[in-house]
Order: sequence, then C-alpha cells, then structure tokens
Amino acid sequence: MTSVVVRSVPPAVRSSVHWGVAHGLPTLVLRRAAERGDLQARLIQVGARGTDDVFDLVEEIRSRGPLYRSRIGYVATSHAAVRQLLTSDDFRSGFPTNEGPLGKVARWAAPRTLHPVEPPSLLVTEPPDHTRYRRLVTRVFTMRAVERLRHRTEEIAADLLDALEPRAAGPVDLVESYCALLPVTVIAEILGVPEEERARVLDFGSAAAPSLDLGLGYRRYLAVSRALTQFDAWLSRHLDALRREPGDNLLSELVAVRDEGEGLDESELKATAGLVLAAGFETTVNLLGNGIALLHDHPDERARVEADPSLWPNVVEEVLRLDPPVLLTGRMAVRDTELAGESIRGGSMVTAILGGANRDPDVFADPLRFDVARANARDHIAFSAGRHHCLGAQLARMEGDVGLRAVWERFPGLRLEPGARRRETRILRGFETLPAVLRP
Repeated sequence: MTSVVVRSVPPAVRSSVHWGVAHGLPTLVLRRAAERGDLQARLIQVGARGTDDVFDLVEEIRSRGPLYRSRIGYVATSHAAVRQLLTSDDFRSGFPTNEGPLGKVARWAAPRTLHPVEPPSLLVTEPPDHTRYRRLVTRVFTMRAVERLRHRTEEIAADLLDALEPRAAGPVDLVESYCALLPVTVIAEILGVPEEERARVLDFGSAAAPSLDLGLGYRRYLAVSRALTQFDAWLSRHLDALRREPGDNLLSELVAVRDEGEGLDESELKATAGLVLAAGFETTVNLLGNGIALLHDHPDERARVEADPSLWPNVVEEVLRLDPPVLLTGRMAVRDTELAGESIRGGSMVTAILGGANRDPDVFADPLRFDVARANARDHIAFSAGRHHCLGAQLARMEGDVGLRAVWERFPGLRLEPGARRRETRILRGFETLPAVLRP
C-alpha cells in the first residue's frame, strides 16, 4: 500500500518537498545566521550576487585562523588546511542534506533525472564506484591526449576570431561569442555532439550551472530542474544515436562498453557522460573570461607576456590562482577527526575556499598581485585535489593557453566596456557577460 501511495504523489509535490529540504530550509538557516554576523552565511549570500566583495569576506574569514567555526560548519581558507581536507579519507563529498531523516526525505523527493550533485554523479560518489567511473574516462584527458587536441583547438579559436573581425569596431560580448564557444566546440567534438546540437548543449549548461549551489530560490530551482530534465532527455537521444551510428569519440566507446555488459549501467553512463560534457566547458568559460579581464586590467603584466610569449602557460596558472573558475567546494567528515589542529566531529560539514587557499600569504608572496611570471603559480588548488581532482584539468589548461593567447595576439588593443556582469552562482565564478571593443 505504501509504494502505491508513493508512486501516486504528483511530480509537482515531489519538487516542492525536494526544494524545501535541499534549498528552502538551508536558505532560512543561512539567512538567520547571516543576520547574527556569521561569516560563512554572509559569504554564501555575497557569492550569489556575483560581486568581488566575496574575496573581502574570504580575507576576513582567514583573519580568524586557518579553520573558521561557523553556525553551519567549518570553513578552511589556508592552503594547508584545504589540501588536507581534499586529500583525507576522513572526509567525503556530498551535502549535509543527504544525511539523517531529512536526507531520506530528500532522496525520496529528488528528481529522477540526472543531477550533478546526486549519485551516481562523479562529484558526489566515492570509491569504489568513483574509481570505476573515473577510470573509464581518464584516458581522454591525459596530457598526451590533450596535446593531440591542441592544433584543432587553435583552429577553432582562429575561426571564432575570424567571425568576430567584421564586428571588431563595435561592442561584442566575449562570453557569448568566444569564451563559451571555444570550449563547448572542443568538448562537443570529443563527445561526438553534432554541430547543429551544440548551441542547445551550451544553453543546457548555462541554465543548469546553479544546480551546484545550495539555497536556490524556488523559481530558480524550477528553472534549473527543467533544464536538467531537458538535458537528460537530449542525452538519452544522443546516446541512442551513437548506438545506431557510433563514431570515433569517447561517448561511442562508453556506449559500446555499456552494451557489452561491462563498465557502467545506463544511469551511470548518463550521469558520467552528462557531467563530462557540462564540466568540459562550464569551468573553462570562466577561466577564459576571468583571464581576459585580468590581462585587460593589468596592462604592464600583459606587456610582459607580449615581450615573452613563453609565459602564456604560466599566465593560465596565475589566472587560475587569483580568480579560480570554482570558488569553493565542500566535504563532510565521515568520522571524528582533526583538521588544521582542530577537532572535527563526524557528520560536520567543512567548506574549502579554493580562492582563499590560492591567496594564502604563507604560500604565495604578495598574493593579491597578478604576476604572470610568478614562480609557484602552479601550486594553486583551483582544480581541487585528491581523488576528486578535476578530470579535465589538462584540457582546461590547454584551452586557456590557446584561447587567451589567440584573442590577445589577434586583438592586442582589446578594450573592455562598461556592463560586465558576473554570474549569480555561489560555486562557479565567472562572467555572465563581458562587453568589449576588439579594435577601438
């Protein structure tokens, strides 16, 4: 009888319940904590507004020590504490709303379509499943495999910049016309997405990006859910098409392994394919936009790169350090443990501020300075660390190198115009729009 009742619950009711547990209740907790001066709650609120004030709060949190105790959990800002958190087996990925009685309600009400922070997503699974999923897709993102893609990425960048030449004297939005199109074209070719479908994939990614965040408003939650449902349906059709006509691409290989009864089951295949596709361009869009803005705002540093083009790979590392595409991530203690000399109870949530670790004065001299020749820029933790280290780190580095170098070599007088707007996401950090005149 219970199962009959559960199946008869309308989807709209499930959505309301899931939003209430996963977002509505946390929003109330955050709001009350912020009113009482809690710095973590304030950080989450400011992050959602997409402003640079977020780094002022990060530094205020840092002044309280390497591990700040908030009303919500803990916040790690030091390089050492963040690295320890991300590499320790005492912590796992996932949200606190996945645990306890509320977690049972959330799992019951959760959407039945793929979601980046619901199992079997790579983002929230742990070994042995995480190891199995990751092993199947790792080979396409090795340094050697990525370097084979460099020439094609250079061709794509050149084609996109050629298309912008007729509009060079007037304002263009670099996010829409360049920063987004370069990585989505590259990952679409890797995954066998037809050219006519790529604009839809880009729209899906943009609409679903807030799905990583905690505390969404109900309207945004519904919009994100619709985007994820549409993406799920599109991905099913795409995988079926690859079954009928396989190509020389990663998804065709994964489909073949799945259909031979090995590797991933159908839900695991879709979750892995969807995450690789979305993550393959979403963060790189931010890397390119943040890099263009930093180089524009620091003409002396740009001149150093123009004089010594061998610095371009290090420019990418310094952009990743100073303004990372992913601001923060979270881990839950699976047992009583210790972090940065502090006792942590099992079940506690710890937020790792990647942007804080990357500005740690104990590791980076003059950490707020943009220095294209910084000797240890690559010591940043922008790609996370440990078993959840970003699969596409090498691909993002290569695309950042190619993309930033190409746009500044083609348009050295590029001038950003008023109207740039940051994305209103708490975890991903980048530009929604970046107006520019390419040849003033």
